[in-house]
Amino acid sequence: MASFKYTGRNISGSQVKGTMEAGNSSAVAEQLLRKSITPIAISAVTNKKSGSLASKDVSEIFGFNRVSLDELIIFSRQMYALMRSGVPILRAINGMAEASNSVALKKALLDITSQLEGGYTLSSALNQHPDIFGSLFVSLIHVGENTGQLEESFLKLTTYLEREQATRKRIKTALRYPSMVLIALGAAVVILNIFVIPTFANMFAKLGADLPLATKFLITSSNLFLNYWPYMLLAAVFAYFALRRSLKTKQGRYQWDKRKIKLPIIGSIIERSILARFSHSFGIILKSGIPMTTGLSLVADAVDNSFMQEKIVAMRQAIESGESLLRAAVASTLFTPLVLQMIAVGEETGRVDELLKEVGDYYEREVDYDLSTLTARIEPLLLVGVAGMVLVLALGIFTPMWDMASAMQGK
Repeated sequence: MASFKYTGRNISGSQVKGTMEAGNSSAVAEQLLRKSITPIAISAVTNKKSGSLASKDVSEIFGFNRVSLDELIIFSRQMYALMRSGVPILRAINGMAEASNSVALKKALLDITSQLEGGYTLSSALNQHPDIFGSLFVSLIHVGENTGQLEESFLKLTTYLEREQATRKRIKTALRYPSMVLIALGAAVVILNIFVIPTFANMFAKLGADLPLATKFLITSSNLFLNYWPYMLLAAVFAYFALRRSLKTKQGRYQWDKRKIKLPIIGSIIERSILARFSHSFGIILKSGIPMTTGLSLVADAVDNSFMQEKIVAMRQAIESGESLLRAAVASTLFTPLVLQMIAVGEETGRVDELLKEVGDYYEREVDYDLSTLTARIEPLLLVGVAGMVLVLALGIFTPMWDMASAMQGK
């Protein structure tokens, strides 16, 4: 008997994953249905040797085969146009695979095509590629299949992904100037310590002058760079890989995600952008007819922040225990009083999905305002840093030269 991996949903709507031994995938589906689990995806467990480095291409090993957000937007937009025009799903995905410029996406679409030909639904086929199509993506497609509005699901996904892309671009644009300044400062420090300060240090050593504290600090810093740069480089590489490894652990990722939203100046921007994503995606899910508790589980996966994810899961658990959405939102301490009032009105009027869209738009406006003033708030800190570096250089280099000049004039 072969082993099969399965993904399904139980009666409460929660996702269930596991492995099962059976003669074929149909037998697995029958066993799951007897356990009141609706199968979403069933796949045979492949031999471990197939996942070795020898079976992977170079782009897969080094992570260059990731599907970008732009490619997902194009895929969703074109699928909406094809579905709306009445093109069959199989033909549409075949055409998308042939036209795709991304090797990873093309490979995934070809696999999806073969699964569709084998009788799988589109959502089940998409679920076989979680690194490309997330749980929120698959769930909205699943709802579209069940309601006969698959093209509307692709339209909602296009809108959601375009909004996500716009937010990312705004954040990158706002951080571009401070990043360039910090890189220039770092390069200037390295060049000064390696080329400029040693020249003055040799000159001061020949003259035998009594050096001030700032000059001694600069010379010590330069000697540190010149004599220990291999160790500093190794330490930086080790710290980089140690940080990456820590972020891959559950506890390390949680601590980083928690501290990230508490960073000065940019922490509030990160938090509000996450809340905007939560509000928009939760509103789309509720409007699609997905139950609130199931929707919160899906949104928690889409948030991409383990600290915020824990808060959202706590909201779902509170709702499952009988609390209202408003009380669960209050207990989460995620939302401002203004947003809580909007949620309360949405519950009273039965328009939670519409009010969540308003909440998402509210947070996006807040993020836009913060991003527009970000450079103005960071500039004073950058100026202080540059001024401090110039002051230390001036005191460390020019003060001994003035002292020597004064001594020579005195003679």
